Amino acid sequence: MATATTMRPLVSLTLPDRGAARLATQLFLALAGTLLLTLSAKTKMVLGPVDISLQTLAVLLIASAFGLRLAVATLLLYLAEGAFGLPVFQGTPEKGIGVAYMLGSTGGYLAGFVVMAAIAGWAADRGWDRNPFKLFSAMLTAEVVMMAMGFAWLAILIGPEKSWQFGVLPFIVGDLIKVALAASLVPAVWTLLKRG
Repeated sequence: MATATTMRPLVSLTLPDRGAARLATQLFLALAGTLLLTLSAKTKMVLGPVDISLQTLAVLLIASAFGLRLAVATLLLYLAEGAFGLPVFQGTPEKGIGVAYMLGSTGGYLAGFVVMAAIAGWAADRGWDRNPFKLFSAMLTAEVVMMAMGFAWLAILIGPEKSWQFGVLPFIVGDLIKVALAASLVPAVWTLLKRG
C-alpha cells in the first residue's frame, strides 16, 4: 500500500478519491494546463519556420505533475482547442488557425508534445519525479522523441537539411536547459512537501 502511494504524481495530492468531484477537479486541471500551454506558446522568440518558446518546459512540468493519463488528456484537449480554431498555438492567429495551422511547420512538434507528455507522465507515475537524475533521463528521452517527430514532419515540408538547420539546431541548448530545469523543479517540490 505504501508503495502505491509513493508512485503517484504530484496531482494525486489534490484529487478527490472518486466521483464527480474527482472528475470536475481533473477537468479543471486539464483546462488550467491548456491555459499554461497557451501562455507558454505565446512567450516566444521569433527565429524562422519554428520559433523558440517555453512550451517544452510547460509540457514537461504538466506531465511530471499530472502523470501519464491526465497529461496526455490535457495535451489532446489543447490540440482540440487549436483544431477548433482557438488561438492557442504559437503562431495563431497570425500564421493561420485550426487544422490548417496544425499541418504547417510546427505540426510534428505539436504531435510530439503528446508523446513527450506520455513519456514524462509515465516516469512520474513510477516515482521518477522524486529523483532528478531519473527524471532528467526520462525528460531527455521525451525531448529527443518530440524533436525527432518535429524534424521528420518539417523535413517533409522543407527538406532534411533546412529542417535540421531551422527546426533542431537552434533549440538544442535551450531545450537542454528546459529539461534540466524541469527535472530539478519537480523533485524539489516533492522535497519541500516532505518537509512540510
